[in-house]
Amino acid sequence: MELISLAILLVPIVLTLLVAIFALREKPRSSSSNNESQNLPPGSMGWPIIGETIEFLFGNPENFVFDRMEKCSPRIFKTNILGEPTAVICGAEGHKFLFSNEQKLFTAFRPLSSKKLFRSSQGGAAHVQAPRNDEVKVLRSPIFLKPEALVRYLGHIDSITQQHILKYWDDEDEVKAFPLAKTLTLTLACRFFLGIDDPERISRLVSDFDDVTVGLHSIPVSFPGTKFYRANRAAAGIRKELRQVIKEKKTAMAAGITMQDILSHMIVATDPSGKFMSEGEIADKIMGLLVAGYSTVATAMTFFMKYVGERPDIYAKVLQEQLEVESGKKAGEFLDWDDIQKMKYSWNVMNEVMRLTPPLQGTFREALTDFTYAGYTIPKGWKVYWTVSTTNKNPEYFPEPEKFDPSRYEEGNSFPPFTLVPFGGGPRLCPGKEYARLAILTFVHNVVKRFKWELVYPKEKIIQSTMPTPTIGLPIRLTPRSLG
Repeated sequence: MELISLAILLVPIVLTLLVAIFALREKPRSSSSNNESQNLPPGSMGWPIIGETIEFLFGNPENFVFDRMEKCSPRIFKTNILGEPTAVICGAEGHKFLFSNEQKLFTAFRPLSSKKLFRSSQGGAAHVQAPRNDEVKVLRSPIFLKPEALVRYLGHIDSITQQHILKYWDDEDEVKAFPLAKTLTLTLACRFFLGIDDPERISRLVSDFDDVTVGLHSIPVSFPGTKFYRANRAAAGIRKELRQVIKEKKTAMAAGITMQDILSHMIVATDPSGKFMSEGEIADKIMGLLVAGYSTVATAMTFFMKYVGERPDIYAKVLQEQLEVESGKKAGEFLDWDDIQKMKYSWNVMNEVMRLTPPLQGTFREALTDFTYAGYTIPKGWKVYWTVSTTNKNPEYFPEPEKFDPSRYEEGNSFPPFTLVPFGGGPRLCPGKEYARLAILTFVHNVVKRFKWELVYPKEKIIQSTMPTPTIGLPIRLTPRSLG
């Protein structure tokens, strides 16, 4: 009874805070003084101020979109999310339209919660400066993220993955796949982005990175108990650790030690005026890279374990392919680029994993000018939400869309362009796509050749939020294979 009474007392407080947050948000920059006179898409703007934010954040974002596609339009509808008037553009044509008009009609947009978490050291907690040209080059650097550069790092990925499995998986009858996948991917990301050889240093911050990931799309109300409060504290802890790493890296570089990692490149990068980024800016940028290179890759690995654990027939085919790769290696030899190219069936399986359970539901854009799509006008300053699931689960493109079927991607089969886009497309195609592919396939190679497994709780509930999460971490029961 006391808990119920407390909840009743807290409701008006929470609502008041929500109203305050959204009332004080940055106003959309619309070129029209009267949006009602424009031909806006069908849909509902929801409740005053908070719109349909509660349904979007605390329900299932995929169902949120599908319900409105059915009620309003399968191509576009309007809503209000996180205090922003938003157009949700759907389907393969919508994907093509968005990817073809980056920086023409749209620019990247971060929700207020994300802006506050990844604050610039110049401009206060609620403001993030637009990235400079040199920062964009670093974050999308061909030096580090192109296949020719990643090839040199592949041996490190394989070595770290083997060490991880030896430490956390071997000699265990049962493990939780999700937390272990997160530990592995954060260790890999820290080695690749930061050049840190001590895997324990940053991987001990896994829970902090989890809190930040959850807080990216949350209501930016910072009082104890809220997702954003936990995310804010976690970001501060990560930022503190990263600034220490930056200081150590600068000291080593000053001593003439050669560094080949993204953090070192960011430290020496300057803008056209010769100005260096501050340590605070670098920490924010690198934290964003770590979050991006950690959570989505771990999610893909985890759901590979789930779907393949449910299908012994698919496991057998993946195993056969990986043993063929292994047969061409000398004892102790790490994977190389040619080995990765041989893992075609394994990557087909991963495509089907990401189709059924996308590691990330979607992202936001902001309209740079008024534009027309599907006969409707979207005003300048409105936000545009893009989600992969409007094509992933469409039976027109993928027959029996709920069936796990990697044969969809075999040679001779085809589906229309812009229907399977787990890494986005166009100029904003995920720059870490190849890195993710190498990390995932290296994990698949090592885990499949060492173990068979089965799900401990086949009916485990999956929280379908902005990022899918197994409620108890996907426990699996391991049976070691003979490595002969």
